[in-house]
Amino acid sequence: MAKWLTGLCLVLILAAAAALRWTGLAWDDYQHFHPDERYIHWVAATIERPSSLRTAFDPRQSTLNPYYWPPEAASAGIEVLQDTPRRFAYGHLPMYLGVAATRLAEWAGSRWADALPSDWLLTRDILNASGMVEYRHLAAVTRALTGLVDLGTIVFVFLLGRRVFGTAVGLLASAFLALNVMHIQLAHFFTVDPYLTFFTVGTLYFIADCGLRIADSEAKLSFPGPIRRAHVSFLLAAVFAGLAVGTKFSAVLLFVPLGVTAVVAAGERWWRWWGTAVLVAFLAFFLTNPFAVLDWSCEVVTPAMSVGPLTIPEINWASCYLDNITAQSVMVGGGGDIPFTRQYEGTLPYLYPIEMQLKWGMGWPLGLAAFVGFGWVVWELISGLEIRKWRSWRRANLQSPISNLLLLSWAVPFFLVTGSFFVKFMRYMQPLTPFLMIFAAALLWQIGRRWLRWLVAGGVLAATAVYALAFVNIYNAPHPWITASAWIYAHVPPGALILSEQWDDALPTSLILDGEARLRAEYENAELTWLTGVGDADDTAKLAANLDLLARADYVTLVSNRVYGVVPRLPETYPNSSQYHHLLLDGSLGYELVWVNGRYPHLFSTFYRPDTFGWPGLTPPDGVSAYLAESMPGLNGGRVDESFVVYDQPLTMIFRNNGRLSAAEMGKMFERP
Repeated sequence: MAKWLTGLCLVLILAAAAALRWTGLAWDDYQHFHPDERYIHWVAATIERPSSLRTAFDPRQSTLNPYYWPPEAASAGIEVLQDTPRRFAYGHLPMYLGVAATRLAEWAGSRWADALPSDWLLTRDILNASGMVEYRHLAAVTRALTGLVDLGTIVFVFLLGRRVFGTAVGLLASAFLALNVMHIQLAHFFTVDPYLTFFTVGTLYFIADCGLRIADSEAKLSFPGPIRRAHVSFLLAAVFAGLAVGTKFSAVLLFVPLGVTAVVAAGERWWRWWGTAVLVAFLAFFLTNPFAVLDWSCEVVTPAMSVGPLTIPEINWASCYLDNITAQSVMVGGGGDIPFTRQYEGTLPYLYPIEMQLKWGMGWPLGLAAFVGFGWVVWELISGLEIRKWRSWRRANLQSPISNLLLLSWAVPFFLVTGSFFVKFMRYMQPLTPFLMIFAAALLWQIGRRWLRWLVAGGVLAATAVYALAFVNIYNAPHPWITASAWIYAHVPPGALILSEQWDDALPTSLILDGEARLRAEYENAELTWLTGVGDADDTAKLAANLDLLARADYVTLVSNRVYGVVPRLPETYPNSSQYHHLLLDGSLGYELVWVNGRYPHLFSTFYRPDTFGWPGLTPPDGVSAYLAESMPGLNGGRVDESFVVYDQPLTMIFRNNGRLSAAEMGKMFERP
């Protein structure tokens, strides 16, 4: 393919990807409905340039330390703590990049915003001509930055696919990733996974470039000696690996492909190069996460233990970084019995993540091509794994054992480890999806007949494009929590008691309506605790406390399936609470559905809806069924991972207490376990 045509195709792919990622940045009116993003921005609002070098790296004085609220911390419009420890379970590098981008936007806005059209997204939100407070401006800039980073991932996928399988595969893989719905959705959030994915794909690109240059030249890495492109690529791979670990600790698995590359490229002295890679990666990590190394004020205790005649004393490692890694490791493994992870009870390792990608993350055509392609590349490696063949490899051979080995040395360990987690948030698979796109493109490009190859590849691409356009259409409608809040301000008198469910957001959210500030504080709010307290703790006292609230309340809100999608599924875990949503939805508790709203992927009048009621065995109220059938006709996609719908497309319901039943009357409806 001519270089100009390749360049034109890549530019068109990136333009389409940018449109999909930067449409709907204000998907929640910058209200921070994503809890991870909310916390990162809360911390980021206190990250400032240090006043002096003396305090810059002092964990208790620095305004750069994510593990400690700095003295005199403040930001307009939000409440921040001061001079006290804080937990920050995310990589530091994305937050620093987000703060730097916001400061740059502030600087640019003060100079150029007046010269640009006021209705542009760039002018109004990114350059902040609308005058948002820092907390909201952070959301606008960092979401745009995440989309830009994901565009960088697409470029790396093209480069990697071209380097390993040829230009056509590189372009097709980058087009698949541009239209990948999970990537489009995550590009609308300021969370760490898109940044981790960018640095991961960059690492593997430089790894592949190093390994294939060695295979082409049949020369090993050596030092001292002339510096060659293979040396540079290997060291760049190490730098990107360090940045990836500085984004999320799970990137530590990148040292597996780095080790494999060292063996391939340096032979018997592989350990020197692998050690060099570890050192370079650590330096990159330290420079972008300094307080992961400098802050030793936390408590991370390893209990004393006996190993035979040897007694190992209790050790306090004191590292705040290790404290957060330990907490996250416990969480993803299912330890700690954290309420918002109980949704994964009964889900199957490996199969559940694949199901969610097929149904929601990629869509069936692309998902099938991706996972079949993954299996195909594994098979090609196993069937061709003869060391003597490596020397005779030529770039024209699409089934090179060395290229397959280098890619799979990341993809297979990552899938085996991540797929085994108890916690299976869809975003955990994002660092694997770019490689699945490459495997899918390589598989389809192996179809022998040219017309059939173009037909199948074009069909998969077209189907994925339809799904991507349908998904982005959700952002054309206001967020259901915004419209629900507006309904409450219009129809519910101030002072009313509105119940929300613990671990979910409370309504109404504060809004500006017709130029008037309406505040959540106008209403009394209390939380129902169905998701907390399991087993013996799901007792009559917990039930009585919740029923007392229900008897006194005027309204109940169900703003997502975070609770009703879990508690009814686990009657042994929640012997009392598992009965509540059945009784609420069928009207037995005296509450009547008065408002429902949602937004889902759609093209024209055909919707692709998840079923949030079927998995927990619930029957939706007649009003919800009628709303979905009349306002959102189309396809039912079945069960969905909560993390795919809870932030930007939740089905939201409001119930009014018309029956005014007493707690005792409601209590008689619950069967005692």
